Amino acid sequence: MDEKKLLAKVKKGDLESFNILVEKYQKHVYNIAYRFMGSREDASDAAQEAFLKAYRSISKFRNDASFKTWLYHITANVCRDELRKRKNTSVISLDVPIMGDDGQEIDRQLKSGNPSPEEQFEVKENQSFVQEVINSLPEDYRIILILRELQGLSYEEITEALNCSMGTVKSRLSRARKLFKDKIINIREQNDISKRQVR
Repeated sequence: MDEKKLLAKVKKGDLESFNILVEKYQKHVYNIAYRFMGSREDASDAAQEAFLKAYRSISKFRNDASFKTWLYHITANVCRDELRKRKNTSVISLDVPIMGDDGQEIDRQLKSGNPSPEEQFEVKENQSFVQEVINSLPEDYRIILILRELQGLSYEEITEALNCSMGTVKSRLSRARKLFKDKIINIREQNDISKRQVR
């Protein structure tokens, strides 16, 4: 069914139509929440909260906007609110599976195949490292990197999702990329210094 027709039914209280929208967007919403929160449990809670808020606020949704970006905006706000409540940095367990860009979990222990144990370890370490760097970014930079680089949203969709101007999106994205790169370089340099000191 056409999304606008579904939304019209949802606005009249049709829960089944909303469930169809949930099925369509649940992987994307969960993936955004996971990138923000850093754990499967927290991401699942945030995604559920985002859908609840969307359902309760559906009367405020304007049909001239994209439902997808409106939902992403709600998801980002739910995650921000939760992180503000905690007031501390999330720590990622090395035992937690990584969430791929397509919303699929990637097991840290790869099933029998070509990569050697050393290669598997390196892949896991790199994935954890990237996730930790993403988690260390300020909220505004984190969400814009997630939406652009991981979710593949266009600049226009991001302006709609974050309710800000195109100029703001471009400047934040540029700063976020630079900060992300600088943090990676800094951490790698610190690791090199530590290794030299150990020797």
